[in-house]
Amino acid sequence: MFAQVVQGKATDAAGLKKQWERWGQDIKPQAQGYLGGTGGITSNGEFIAIARFESEEAARSNSERPEQSAWWEETSQYLSDVMFHDCTEVDLVSEGGSDDAGFVQVIQGKVTDAAKARELDARMEPEMKKQRPDVIGGVVAWHPENGRFTNALYFTSEAEARAKEKEMETSEGFKEVMAEYQAISDGEPKFLDLTDPWTN
Repeated sequence: MFAQVVQGKATDAAGLKKQWERWGQDIKPQAQGYLGGTGGITSNGEFIAIARFESEEAARSNSERPEQSAWWEETSQYLSDVMFHDCTEVDLVSEGGSDDAGFVQVIQGKVTDAAKARELDARMEPEMKKQRPDVIGGVVAWHPENGRFTNALYFTSEAEARAKEKEMETSEGFKEVMAEYQAISDGEPKFLDLTDPWTN
């Protein structure tokens, strides 16, 4: 699996959402190997989107389509400070992204040991399934830069996510894994809350 993360400052939120919807209607049907995408704008105007493809080749093939290029040229007018992260290593939580999410929290950060972080995530997943029914999926895209990641977690609702988060903090298993994760964290993570997640 391959994921492309696109982010920047939204200069026209309404225009950006309209372009997102237009991509779903006009471009998506011919996008070979496209698995799904999630995007949105935070309360302070930051835009982020994660698009998943079967392979890097499928993503490149889509990028080279003239209609995709024309769509992006128009869409980029509604963004500033745009960054792209092409991620060849992608991990899924449960079935991955979910169109049923009422809230998506994106976490971006860096670890000193990506292999260890991925092992901790895998170890934590059974506990998450047991204690966090509000988590209905997730996608972790590992950036080409060593140890950097974008982690999108999909929740039934923001209210339920906040409540269950507090409950889980008291779990012994959770505390143990979080202590190990803190030991390999490099700097403070950045949180981008999408209270109106867009899906395609």
